[in-house]
Amino acid sequence: MNHTARIALVGDRSDAVRSHARIPGLLKALRVRDGLDLDAYWIPTEDADQGMGGFDAVWVLPGSPYRSEAGVLAAIRAVREGGIPFLGTCGGFQHALLEFARNVCGMTRAGHAENAPETTDEDAVVVPLACSLVGHEGAVKVTPGSRAAHLLGADRTQARYHCNYGPNPHHLDVLRAHGLAFTGTDESGDIRIAELPAHPFFLATLFQPELDGDGTRAHPLITGLATAAVDHARTR
Repeated sequence: MNHTARIALVGDRSDAVRSHARIPGLLKALRVRDGLDLDAYWIPTEDADQGMGGFDAVWVLPGSPYRSEAGVLAAIRAVREGGIPFLGTCGGFQHALLEFARNVCGMTRAGHAENAPETTDEDAVVVPLACSLVGHEGAVKVTPGSRAAHLLGADRTQARYHCNYGPNPHHLDVLRAHGLAFTGTDESGDIRIAELPAHPFFLATLFQPELDGDGTRAHPLITGLATAAVDHARTR
């Protein structure tokens, strides 16, 4: 039986987005170096609301603001509710928090300040960072026993960023109370990793693990998604 894992790469593909250019090399490394049987499909954000049931994993990539916020949120909701492995990096992290706030926490007016600058501070789940992280690299401390720590095999990692927006600290307690775990912070204590412990594989990072190294070997968090996708494919 063919257990090739189908991975949806959700994002508005662009040569101007460095992480997008890294993807083909990382997928090749996962196949050749890690022996993971994968087929990847780019899904533009305006098509991402068509359902994710045919995929074994979904990776929401950087490149926000997306052409369709609604499409991205629909894709994230589908995998969260459907138990399909999920990774969100940079913009994917931000929109994972936004989807959770709206559809799990009942924050119907929750917004993303980049997508909708008119969003009030009270309703904004994602807000401008006090200091831009474009081109920044720094350490992330990881919660022992978390999925991220298990995949990394360590309680800290170096992270590369390219973003100007992050989670609004005022809403973190509500998100936690509804089951979202924040399992990685920078040296200042600002949130950098989120997980759903009750989900088979649901992980989001504000940093971009796809920019790690020289692009010839996948970051452990990406390898974790691919492994979870192959496991999911075996259940089909």
